[in-house]
Amino acid sequence: MRIDIISVFPEMVREALAHSIVKRAIDADLITIRVINLRDFAPDRHKTTDDVPYGGGGGMVMKVEPIARAIAHLTGNAETIAATCSSESGGGARDGHAGVEESSHPDESHQARIVLTDPRGERFDQATARKWAQESHLILLCGHYEGVDDRVRQHLITDEVSIGDYVLTGGELPALVIVDAITRLQPGALGDAEAPDKDSFAENLLEYPHYTRPREFSGWTVPDILLCGHHAEINRWRRWHQLQSTHARRPDLFASRELSAEDEKLFRGPEPTVPIDTKTARRNLEQKKNQEDTDGTGI
Repeated sequence: MRIDIISVFPEMVREALAHSIVKRAIDADLITIRVINLRDFAPDRHKTTDDVPYGGGGGMVMKVEPIARAIAHLTGNAETIAATCSSESGGGARDGHAGVEESSHPDESHQARIVLTDPRGERFDQATARKWAQESHLILLCGHYEGVDDRVRQHLITDEVSIGDYVLTGGELPALVIVDAITRLQPGALGDAEAPDKDSFAENLLEYPHYTRPREFSGWTVPDILLCGHHAEINRWRRWHQLQSTHARRPDLFASRELSAEDEKLFRGPEPTVPIDTKTARRNLEQKKNQEDTDGTGI
């Protein structure tokens, strides 16, 4: 899969991509991510990518020409290239990027999903991440300032997306969120091949609680059931917590899921505990260990 990110702050994006799972996926050639500086496609010598809005008002609006030229360059769309060039005085490229159609590595014309990050877009969620992870080419356009010229929405993009009901300075952080979510879903990106299926929202359920060493800290102990070695009961305990947590914290997600008969029974029942036979086995094991410690033979 290939992802292109168009931004007026490319270094901000590049730095974030140089770490963790995304970097490992890039290094392993599981995914190709390119960061595009929108200013390289501005048709004037000052690399202008924004201007004052028609009709007055505060703030600046991202210009359509640089965006159209960048998208044309990334997709090899001849019609878009011609339109952007003819819109410039003199009918050709001026100072700055030396004409999109003359780029040293123009891409062969193809279909790409072109996404604008914008507060007015549809909410990005795990279902969208799974869908977009199947794409061969995704272009993320980072919005900025007061927004983009609406002709970008009308003619150049395929999708608008928002990551939440709050205001950010620009679209770089949403783009990075999208990249991270999609990269995790690429085969081989995670050490555990089944990990994406266990994550929160994989089934419209939140994830279960996790614990690790030490067994006790400051009087806070790990639930006994996680130490019993009875994997079927551990899975039931985890599933019970997924159901209870989702019902309490995200009733909207819970309402969207049709529970199986088994899940329904589990949800309505008490929290699973260590089976009595396993409890006895554990007690005997701990008594034996304590005796070994007393005899000086333990650790």
